[in-house]
Amino acid sequence: MKVYEKIAAVTAELSKIGISKESKNQSQGYAFRGIDQVYGALSPLLSKHGLCILPRVTDRQVIERQNRQGTALFYVTLTVEFDFVAAEDASKHTVVTVGEAMDSGDKASNKAMSAAYKYAAFQTFCIPTEGDNDADAQTHEVAPKAGFTNDPRGDMGKDVDPAKRDIFVNQFRAAFDMDADEYDIALAVLAVHELLNPDHDLYIAVANAMTAKERSAIKKYIQLTKEKHRA
Repeated sequence: MKVYEKIAAVTAELSKIGISKESKNQSQGYAFRGIDQVYGALSPLLSKHGLCILPRVTDRQVIERQNRQGTALFYVTLTVEFDFVAAEDASKHTVVTVGEAMDSGDKASNKAMSAAYKYAAFQTFCIPTEGDNDADAQTHEVAPKAGFTNDPRGDMGKDVDPAKRDIFVNQFRAAFDMDADEYDIALAVLAVHELLNPDHDLYIAVANAMTAKERSAIKKYIQLTKEKHRA
């Protein structure tokens, strides 16, 4: 398989020339390697050694937030698979990375793709990343928005009808207690999650009513369904 030989060859050349930090974060003032520097350094080396990098987005999540000035921000998380393919024999190795970015317009997905590509390259070719926190060199200060939180124990969802909340709590717990294999349980958990997900206040209320162990199990089972789908 020539793909590993090609990756090693590109890594060897990058170790000699590196990638300079020619971009500067305007909010925090640090220098970083922007996507243009990564493309500029990699393009001639990929061509020289006959290595292709082919992206494929497998998952996209979008949340609308607000900055402290009240302007809408779109926070996008992409899971991207990159096939590193040797042109000589079509052998390949797939690298999976996550790209995250925010934008107040229509560029959040583009930025997230750039971030995913950068870090796939950094990790594959061992490019140093000290001081680099790039989502197109912008830093956003985000204010909390009702319906979205990183902490399900917060006070959102407090006005939800307890009877409606308990229906979903019991459905999750019934799925956990199924006499079935793990994947069938995961599908049952996913079905309840998809019914619940559009109502963010209800989602938080249900999360607050469940234990940390149960919330962790939901995440585990949803991840299992994604992995099975990709396989």
